[in-house]
Order: sequence, then structure tokens, then C-alpha cells
Amino acid sequence: MNLTSLLAAVLEQSTPILLAALAAMITLRANILNVAVEGMMLAAAFAAIAVGDWSGSAWPAFLSALVVAVLLSQLLALLTLRFFADFIVAGLGINLLAAGGTLFILERYYNSPGGLRPIAFPDIWHVPAGSLSWLPVLGPAFEGQSIIVLIALVAVPLTYVFLYKTPLGASLRAAGEDEHAARSAGIRIAAMKALSLAVSGLLAGLAGAQLAMDKLHFFLPDMTSGRGFIGLAATLFGGGQPWMTAAASFLFGFFGALGDRLQVFAIPSQFVLMLPYLAAIIGLTFARWRILVRNRPARIQDNPQ
Repeated sequence: MNLTSLLAAVLEQSTPILLAALAAMITLRANILNVAVEGMMLAAAFAAIAVGDWSGSAWPAFLSALVVAVLLSQLLALLTLRFFADFIVAGLGINLLAAGGTLFILERYYNSPGGLRPIAFPDIWHVPAGSLSWLPVLGPAFEGQSIIVLIALVAVPLTYVFLYKTPLGASLRAAGEDEHAARSAGIRIAAMKALSLAVSGLLAGLAGAQLAMDKLHFFLPDMTSGRGFIGLAATLFGGGQPWMTAAASFLFGFFGALGDRLQVFAIPSQFVLMLPYLAAIIGLTFARWRILVRNRPARIQDNPQ
């Protein structure tokens, strides 16, 4: 197994999970469990392929993915913050809307319920081959990666700086940690939550664009394959911290890449395909155990003297 090709596969597999995890983490800091990341990714992927097929240009396709995901995030904000719907129920509704809406458009306007495969699709910018040959191992692994992979890597430190080094990020975290105290300090709770959902939608749109525009250049009704939920698991596994969330995302991406490599061996395909989800379940179990240990009260030992 070539190390460079494995690293390249890990980067490719981890990128949508990482972006989905960051999307879920931003809202989690505002005390919102955003289960709608999956639907935002799916709608963004469809928008990218549909607009790219119509316009023949990569950048309108890329921007349309972001716009659609942000619009869905604000629909979620409207349902929950204005009409006081439950975040979990409304988020699942967004997922169903994305799944049903894309399937309806495929059947109604494209007469192709199985997916959308443009004859020619504009390619998004990729790192040129040979441009990083001077960097051992990592250089060749980055060659051929899309610009969205690079954006995802940069998004991790940017998210950290936004949350912990800016007044706006401090207000967002305050709104999630103690609404009463934040409101007393003059922080607009609903505005902070809506902002967190908008940023979440932007990141989910990037994840959807990565799935559709990087290598595949087509849309399938189930192409997200639960990556939004795996990203949510990575967020919980990472404790809602940017660096730990990124590490968990790369761990899940590694298992996905490893599963692809194991398909050449005489291993049942069902086992190979379940590796990323098995890793997510183990990660969530560990995260829950860590919370229980952290919150366990200290045992007072009797002093016999």
C-alpha cells in the first residue's frame, strides 16, 4: 500500500466529513444540535451539478452550492427561532425536504430519478501535478486535490480564531453557554444562533460541492451516504473543539480510505463499507464515556483517624 496514495485518499475522504463536522461544531457552540447538515450537503451537491450543467462554468456551480445550503440553514433558523420548532424535528424535516426535493426535480425536470450525469461538466481548480514534488510524501499527496480540500484545511484554524479570538465568536459561545447571562449582557441570542446556522450552511455547502465537483461530476440521490451524520459524530467525538474535531474527522476519513484499499482483498464488501460508520459509533461511545467520567463526582474517602 503506497503511503502517498493513502494520504491522498485520506485527504479526499476526510474533506466532506471535516467540513460537515465544522458545520455541526459551529452550531453546537451556540447550543444547537444541527442534524440538518446531511440535507444541506445533499441539496448543495445537487445545486452544483444542476447549475454546472446549465451554465457550463465551475464557479457558478460552486457558488450555487453555497447559496442553497445557506438558504436551507436560514429556513431552519426561521422554523426554530421564529416559530419555535424543535431543532431536531426541524433538522430532520430539512433532511427530508432535501432528499424529496432533489428526487422530485430529477423526476419532473430531468426524467432521471436515478441521478444526474451531465455529458460535460466544468472542472474546478486542482493542485497541478508536479507542483509540489519538492515536498516529500505530503507534496504528491496534495497534488490533484481540489481547491475545496485546501479551503477545508484552512477552515480549521479560521474557525478556531473566529470562536476564541474575536468578540463575535465570544458572543456566539456566550449565547450557547448561558442564554440568560448573555441576554443580560446585551447579546442578541436569536441573531447569534442564526449566524451560527448561516456559517454552518456555508461549510455544509462546501462539503456538498466537494462531493459533487471534485472527482465525480454527477449527482446521486444518496451520494452523501451519511457523511453529515459522521461529521456530527466527529464533532461530538472532538468535544466541540476545532482541533480535536479535525483530528476525529481525519480518523474517520482514514477508515473510509482504508475501506477502499481493503476492497482488493478477499474481504466481504459489507464489512468494508461499514468501517467509517463503525468508527463513528466507537467514537461516539468514547465521547459519551469521557463525559460520564468527567462529570462523575469525586469519591470522599473516610479517614479512620
